[in-house]
Amino acid sequence: MTSAGGRRIGDVLLKVEDISLSFGGVRALTGVSFDIRAHEIRAIIGPNGAGKSSMLNVINGFYHPQQGKIIFKDIARTDIGPYDAASRGIARTFQNIALFRGMSTLDNIMTGRLLKMKENLFWQALYWGRAKKEEMEHRAVVERIIDFLEIQSIRKVPVGRLPYGLQKRVELGRALAMEPELLLLDEPMAGMNVEEKEDMCRFILDVNDEFGTTIALIEHDMGVVMDISDRVVVLDYGKKIADGTPDEVRGNQAVIDAYLGVKH
Repeated sequence: MTSAGGRRIGDVLLKVEDISLSFGGVRALTGVSFDIRAHEIRAIIGPNGAGKSSMLNVINGFYHPQQGKIIFKDIARTDIGPYDAASRGIARTFQNIALFRGMSTLDNIMTGRLLKMKENLFWQALYWGRAKKEEMEHRAVVERIIDFLEIQSIRKVPVGRLPYGLQKRVELGRALAMEPELLLLDEPMAGMNVEEKEDMCRFILDVNDEFGTTIALIEHDMGVVMDISDRVVVLDYGKKIADGTPDEVRGNQAVIDAYLGVKH
């Protein structure tokens, strides 16, 4: 059985090897290593300031580590940018929503198709011939995503007018429009009420199951993490302190101490 991108389920899709990242004299990450396997939901957790978002920024090329490397689909890289990472199959959502507030839901999700567009700007501006055909094909993909996320009723609404939970869903749709092999979700349920969290959990599980997309997510809600994750890696003060199944991590004393602030 294969996942999105043709890899067999369970094969290593991405490896983080000995990553260290500093900003001036501040260490954000120190010697962190773990892997992400095809088709799994991989959670990255830890207290505030543990280095979780910094790790996602390293994976998608926004930060370049001083030490270590990222191996994605068996190719090692150290200094590519977000555009290159996206073109290779890594999509990202953000802790703070990064949508075009004056644009509609549909147009925001369409921006996720830009990497897939082949016709040049001249033909796109004329909206004729091959460019028109390509536009229609991309729009059809976006309409399927809108149906999948159950946001048909807001497809023409400017996202700035939408409640927070729906904006999060639109941002997920834009990432899905890139057809990623690896989807990075930075606190996808932050600020949501219980009903909105339940909806987002369902969509994440459906994306993983129906699209075969591998997912790595940061999430503070431990109930959510334990319910939907296959494996969990735990960071504290920029270092990895645990890695394993939800049950293994839940019972790890170092994890308990990190979250409860226990000092020996």
